[in-house]
Amino acid sequence: MDYFFSVRGRSGDHYSNALATPKYLKVPEGADGLHRDHEVGLKQWLSDVQEAACASPPAKGNILIFVHGFNTDQWDMLERHRLIRKGLQKRGYVGTVVSFDWPSDGTALGYVSDRRDARRAADYLFKHGITRLSAMQREDCEFNIHVLAHSMGSFLVREAFDYADDDHKTAQKSWNVSQVALVAADISAKSMRGGSPKTSSLLRHATRVTNYFSPLDEILSISEVKRIGVSRRLGRVGLPSEHSEKVYDVYCGQFYKDHKDSFESGVSTSHRWYFEADRFYEDLNHTLSGKLDREEIPTRGFTNKGRLALMS
Repeated sequence: MDYFFSVRGRSGDHYSNALATPKYLKVPEGADGLHRDHEVGLKQWLSDVQEAACASPPAKGNILIFVHGFNTDQWDMLERHRLIRKGLQKRGYVGTVVSFDWPSDGTALGYVSDRRDARRAADYLFKHGITRLSAMQREDCEFNIHVLAHSMGSFLVREAFDYADDDHKTAQKSWNVSQVALVAADISAKSMRGGSPKTSSLLRHATRVTNYFSPLDEILSISEVKRIGVSRRLGRVGLPSEHSEKVYDVYCGQFYKDHKDSFESGVSTSHRWYFEADRFYEDLNHTLSGKLDREEIPTRGFTNKGRLALMS
């Protein structure tokens, strides 16, 4: 079973690219898309997600919230969700994956409107996702909550954490997520400088932030041109020299160069290949478990420039 909470509006028995109130879905393994029949009540959905996340005490289970990026239609989102779930389970991940389905135009020309929708959807992500799932802990079922964001999804996540600190009710509570993994992040690199107000909330409420980046990402090169002002993207150039100790880079450029022929070819291959790479899921599973120091994870090594890198 695959779990989603969607803020797309309904269009008949399916869904549109308009922002709407949250809907909670349980999608059977064999389903080829999201359908109105998959919607369930919030109480039932939360209970089922909790049971799927649990591990046998004293071990902790896990809930990974996946946030997709721009130019992602629902079918692509469903396929990517399943790749992530199966890729992590193959590597021993204990828990479940929940995807946040926000309106994305599914076309490259929709970049500006997608970014606008992402900012609006961020409010739903923290109110109806992160905070509700965090509140479900019980003595016989403890779990860690993590976030995996791709492309513009990283912008949405950053905004969601910021909104959470602006919300008086949420700000007064002690809450956090364990691991945040940013993949091909479509946010400005300079926003990750130490003390930047744009990412202070994210860093305050995350135990550790991992940035997977590649200088060979052609889509992020394009997105630089589409913005007002040319701002270098975090998922293409990595962290600035002055950044918090909570966040670190994993350079993935050489790995992509060595394996690019094994990935499905297309205009966005350099941007989305991570989800086709078994090595990435092995590394991500180590990251989510949090048992090893960042430099001790066996899927990593150092480049001749001293950068931590995903290794073949």
